[in-house]
Amino acid sequence: MNFDEQKLPAASANMAALNCIDLSDSDIQRTVSLLRQACSDSGFFYVVNHGISPEFMDEVFSQSKRFFSLPLDEKMKLLRNEKNRGYTPLLDEHLDPVNQIHGDYKEGYYIGVEVPEDDPQAEKPFHGPNLWPTADILPGWRETMERYHHEALEVARAVARIIALALDLDGNFFDQSEMLGNPIAILRPLHYEGKISEPERGIYGAGAHSDFGLLTFLATDDVIGLQICKDKHVEPQIWEYVSPVKGAFIVNLGDLLERWSNCSFRSTLHRVLVSGQERYSIAFFVLPSFNCVVKCLPTCQSEDNPPKFPPITCGAYLVQRYEDTHADLSS
Repeated sequence: MNFDEQKLPAASANMAALNCIDLSDSDIQRTVSLLRQACSDSGFFYVVNHGISPEFMDEVFSQSKRFFSLPLDEKMKLLRNEKNRGYTPLLDEHLDPVNQIHGDYKEGYYIGVEVPEDDPQAEKPFHGPNLWPTADILPGWRETMERYHHEALEVARAVARIIALALDLDGNFFDQSEMLGNPIAILRPLHYEGKISEPERGIYGAGAHSDFGLLTFLATDDVIGLQICKDKHVEPQIWEYVSPVKGAFIVNLGDLLERWSNCSFRSTLHRVLVSGQERYSIAFFVLPSFNCVVKCLPTCQSEDNPPKFPPITCGAYLVQRYEDTHADLSS
């Protein structure tokens, strides 16, 4: 794939054509313009030349597959806890309860920012120590995932600076301590076992949803499955596949950025359909700090376009969305 292209073309009628943001491009105005267009149009875009080596990405996927290949009883020893760290089995997540008869046919693993148990910050939801497979079972697994978490967060900060410029803000706006200076950043390897999706029967790899936070960075294998719906208000909804691109992140905007931008930037519905093939992906969800107040930006409101949402803290929004979409731990 030629990363010099400004937009990666759709291969067929039901493939989405997405802008491609090249982080090595010295023409920042062109990059800002492409990103602004992508955020307004679909809320999805590719990011290339991001600085994470292909060899290391291959290692992350290899380690992910090693974990999901473990016997279920071993994985269940690391079951997701009240801090949302650890293993999520099949059907744990129910992203579209209106249309899904069961939960998502995928398994995953939550890894957040490491916070020691005796740290006062660990008292907050989504803060605390991670759960890790023991080194005798999966040697090098923790080190690989911690390194990836660190490198992906640096990519996220680079993209957030371009988004700030696209919103007519100072480029360092999202670097503030209450935002990405002290973020909730969640790494989540995912495995779709291959159960064939049947939308007409309410069976999905992942039900239709928008992401909760600021930005999501998705690395995926070469198995097609991700679909986006650019306009959730149109009936019937039109779904387009997003083509995997080797070496690129698929990036989408989350609900908090939509609220910040007063809906000028879009948090887009997406889902995963599985065709019978196993599928692996690595998601990285980026949110501001737990106590960050998300309210309409001054550059995104006017007398004719007042704020569409009341202010809300990141933590309050995140807690509510997790309660809405995840199985009760007591069950």
